[in-house]
Amino acid sequence: MLCLNDCPYICIMLEKIITFDSIEPIEIYGVNDSKLNIIKRFFPKLKLVARGYSIKAMGAISDVDFFEKKLNMMVEYYHKNGVLTDAVIERLLGQTGNNIIEQQLDGANADVILFGNNGLVIKAKTDNQRRIVNSIFKNDMLFAIGPAGTGKTYTAVALAVKALKNKEVKRIILTRPAVEAGENLGFLPGDLKEKLDPYMQPLYDALYDMIPQDKLNQYIENHIIQIAPLAFMRGRTLDNAFVILDEAQNTTESQMKMFLTRMGNNAKFVITGDATQVDLPHKQTSGLLQAVKLLKNVEGISIIELNNADVIRHKLVKSIIEQYESIHKN
Repeated sequence: MLCLNDCPYICIMLEKIITFDSIEPIEIYGVNDSKLNIIKRFFPKLKLVARGYSIKAMGAISDVDFFEKKLNMMVEYYHKNGVLTDAVIERLLGQTGNNIIEQQLDGANADVILFGNNGLVIKAKTDNQRRIVNSIFKNDMLFAIGPAGTGKTYTAVALAVKALKNKEVKRIILTRPAVEAGENLGFLPGDLKEKLDPYMQPLYDALYDMIPQDKLNQYIENHIIQIAPLAFMRGRTLDNAFVILDEAQNTTESQMKMFLTRMGNNAKFVITGDATQVDLPHKQTSGLLQAVKLLKNVEGISIIELNNADVIRHKLVKSIIEQYESIHKN
């Protein structure tokens, strides 16, 4: 509420809608608005109306700005620690609130990429996964190559979701070449989307861990998150986007060149693949293998090779990979 200088009794109500779409509302409001009621006690001069992923704040401009700062602090704390209790909210909103985030960060959280649904901690678990996390901050394009179960795609999707939540990019684009592993998509029932959705399921699975279902549906409907076969990338310029090409070993040389040249301004590209599982017709060179050879010395491009030590699936997966590798060695 802003009072006019010449008449202290005439006031203008200012309104500001503050959104926090990177966190579920219940984390801010609490069950039966228990947390929201705590917040309101700290801002008695403001009228606060909570609706979905936003809060409308009405009052003096200085009070509204201070409230926005504190709300952003709570969201940041949740992203870094995965929890936002009543006690933490009271400390964040109190005089010592500015130092709480720094006090809570320690070595245990150093590998955390983000917190997913139901407090799921998504973190880099191996040295090479840590290299992926560190490299994508330094480089705009990254190749992550390694066997099944090494977390290539999952880590890449986590980094993409983190970038979107932090508003570093405006959209996420996930793509795969439509090459079947011994199967024929044409015989699957349904329209094109229904045929392709099962093939894209690994990408959906990762997103389901990281973004609430209703929010994910909104992102997809609004094209903030796009999941499409590689052929749909032709002719596009991908600006302000975190783009992941999965199963890149199944790209042809021309497909890979087409994809890499889609890169626009403020874009991050991550290309993942397994060189031992190429499903291309015989005598066709994998675009992934060619690209790695051609681009290995290009500044701004990082190439990380994962191995059996990075396998984080069931312990048998590592043994299975080793046995299949022994065939080629013999």
